Amino acid sequence: MPRSTLRATGIVTLIAAALLGSAYALGRSLVPDQPRPRTGVAASVNSPHYADQPPATPDSSASVGPSPTPDGGQHPSDTGDGPFGSLVSTGSPRVALTFDDGPDPQYTPQVLALLREYGVKATFCVVGENAERNPDLIQEIVAAGHTLCNHSWNHDLTLGKRSPDVIRADLLRTNEAIRAAVPDARIAYFRQPGGAWTRPVVSVCEELGMAPLHWTVDPSDWTTPGAGKITAAVMTETGPGAIVLMHDAGGNRTGTVQALHSLLPELMDRFQLEALPIGTT
Repeated sequence: MPRSTLRATGIVTLIAAALLGSAYALGRSLVPDQPRPRTGVAASVNSPHYADQPPATPDSSASVGPSPTPDGGQHPSDTGDGPFGSLVSTGSPRVALTFDDGPDPQYTPQVLALLREYGVKATFCVVGENAERNPDLIQEIVAAGHTLCNHSWNHDLTLGKRSPDVIRADLLRTNEAIRAAVPDARIAYFRQPGGAWTRPVVSVCEELGMAPLHWTVDPSDWTTPGAGKITAAVMTETGPGAIVLMHDAGGNRTGTVQALHSLLPELMDRFQLEALPIGTT
């Protein structure tokens, strides 16, 4: 083949390669980026994972009450000293353990077994969609003498910024899911996800006969810091009248369960532990 023909063939090949490369790059630019998989610990199979939600921020349009802090052993004289009058004390020297985001078929039974082993009653702030999925665990919580708390239908951190009608529908739907499992269940408390309290959400929960429940001690167990750090935070910050926040669902709660093995006997040495009272109405 003549040299001129070879040169022409090579030039054509280079042009064709360049055109193909440009077409590929153009095609890639027209395809939207695929969402990255979520990071973090895995939740139980078929259970919602709440731990990777961003932290809530309070409604800046309203004045927020003082945030709970470790009180050095002195409980507040008024139990409603939390944001927008939410409860941050048991109102007595007794300490209340609370567990959020359940029920979860993997971790809630483990928490219930440990509480039963030590004869401790606690308060479970349950998510409506989880109550609907696990009615047997709602029944077990109530049968064991623990207190129930409404924690919204699907852990909506922005629920407090919605209209009163939307808030009311969410809370009622959650109560209905709980009472589908236990028809006469007494639901005396509501806890706003993320502690993102607003005046409307407090007004609606009180209208429905529930007290807004905040906390005094938060070991941030939802960030999975490990059993040692959870235990140290709870033991350091808990004083008489404290309401301790922990989680039995929403992610990997192995650290919380492990921490309870040492926390329960240590707390019982220092305090009386109680489930928050549910009243008589």
